[in-house]
Amino acid sequence: MTRAGDGRGLWAPVLVWAATRTVVLLCVMRVLVLPGPDVTTDVSVIYQGWSEVLRSGTFPAHDVTWQYPPAAALAVLSPGLLPFWSYATAFSVLVLVADAAVLALLLRAGRGPGRRPAGAWVWIAGVALLGPTAYARYDLMVTAVAVAALFAAVRRPRVAGALIGFGALLKVWPVLLLTGAAVRGRRARALWGGAAGTAAGLTLCAVAAAPGALAFLTAQRDRGTEIESLGALVFHLARHYGWNGQVLLHYGSVEFLGPGVPLVSTLALALSGAALGWLLWWRLRAGELTHATLCDAAFAATLLFTTTSRVISPQYLLWLVGLAAVCMTIRASRQGLPAVLVLLATGVTQLEFPAGFAHVVASDPYGIALLAVRNGLLVAASLLACRRLRTAPRDATTGHPGLVRARRAPVSDAAAPSARTPATPA
Repeated sequence: MTRAGDGRGLWAPVLVWAATRTVVLLCVMRVLVLPGPDVTTDVSVIYQGWSEVLRSGTFPAHDVTWQYPPAAALAVLSPGLLPFWSYATAFSVLVLVADAAVLALLLRAGRGPGRRPAGAWVWIAGVALLGPTAYARYDLMVTAVAVAALFAAVRRPRVAGALIGFGALLKVWPVLLLTGAAVRGRRARALWGGAAGTAAGLTLCAVAAAPGALAFLTAQRDRGTEIESLGALVFHLARHYGWNGQVLLHYGSVEFLGPGVPLVSTLALALSGAALGWLLWWRLRAGELTHATLCDAAFAATLLFTTTSRVISPQYLLWLVGLAAVCMTIRASRQGLPAVLVLLATGVTQLEFPAGFAHVVASDPYGIALLAVRNGLLVAASLLACRRLRTAPRDATTGHPGLVRARRAPVSDAAAPSARTPATPA
């Protein structure tokens, strides 16, 4: 394809991205007002309050809404890089830059042998479907780091590992990108070493810099069940049959508290443990993997832990959209249908929050239906993603010459040293 042809192919996604993000920003600035609560108060009130505490030289460890690893402080403080704007405006601009960076990575990755442009369209649609919530939390910044890490794993495993370690200290979940990583070989050592070294180094710096850096480790032990989670459906229905629990703002989110909540929360943790067990079982059986499988495994693992969590906040869908978009740049990926289900769940999420949040809090039939559909889509996507991951052909390739799984064959003594060279990056 010619350069001109490539240029023409970029116009459509860039123009659609610009149009959709203009609408999102108009909603964030309250020029266009959606029904439901104002989603931007987390930035203008909570994040800005945290930034003031952080600038004083300590983490907001005594604030129950602070539940994040230490590198999250960088995201909260980042609007200070643009002091000529208000905190909220600067934050939105930085999220827009991160959004554009993800689009650029996806557009670049979608060109060439074994690649496709679908990933960029998944990202464009997913963020638009989530609406202003996407720009009112720092999760899009974390997703940008995760997307960059998966693409870097092709040729720069040490850089990919460093990005994963940094992402894990931003919001923990990027550690799941290692689900499909190899555990032996030079490139695997570079990936795991980069992740562990970066995470350890940043943690030590944070602990030395300010007290309260590790408070997040115990910050959520007394949480209830958040009203948008899978387990919450039990209590939404139970309220119609005399359940006498409460719906309260607790640990920064609206949760169910009362009889049976500890049991459901424990079951959610057990489901997450079962998901971890399945992933370990799959990984031990999978052997050597391609880059496509690395991305598919990261997507499936994040789906599992998001769906089984006792908290499913709307912005969590950004993680899934970003990883689905990465998968959709690779022709060998088998996660097409789960990616579509995630996009549908993202659209329903905006109907549920902010538009229908009053119905969800009231547990009325409309609110329950929205949650049942959204969570049902996530469950279906999780099961299908795992099934496709388990049944993926062992000799699948990504179209990239450096990512084809090596076929094991007898080698002579003279050839033995080269046979030990790892064939896959992760």
